[in-house]
Amino acid sequence: MSENRLEGNYAAAGLKIGIVVSRWNEFITRALLDGALDALRKHGGNPADVTVAEVPGSFEIPVAVHAMAQSGKYDGIVALGCVIRGATTHYDHIASAVTSGISSVMLTTGVPVAFGVITTESIEQAIERAGSKAGNKGAEAALVAVEMASLLKQIRS
Repeated sequence: MSENRLEGNYAAAGLKIGIVVSRWNEFITRALLDGALDALRKHGGNPADVTVAEVPGSFEIPVAVHAMAQSGKYDGIVALGCVIRGATTHYDHIASAVTSGISSVMLTTGVPVAFGVITTESIEQAIERAGSKAGNKGAEAALVAVEMASLLKQIRS
């Protein structure tokens, strides 16, 4: 018996990608954005096909992602932010709301959204995930968006 196998790829050429990035913890989120843009460029993406929307903080990411997804202009979206645990429960509420909001957007619109919102215990962990020891999670998220956009195009065709 032969199977039909669908797999996405990392070819960004021709894909319209939206990126929503938080300005909160901008030292980290700017590095995530740079990583995402670099990954798209290295995989054939055209900078003219990428739209970046800046939001004040991670809590605001889902509404901008939702607006991009509903516009019908994007094959995939990348959500970039940084939430660092502090002394209060604020971290837990923000991380949960952003995760839930992004998941809801994907399921209600059918547009893939790559989760590049890093949640860390310290600034040192955030730095590691924004381009040092742990790689750049923004670059990884951009490739997830490309792969999922590619896969969904195959499924829907």
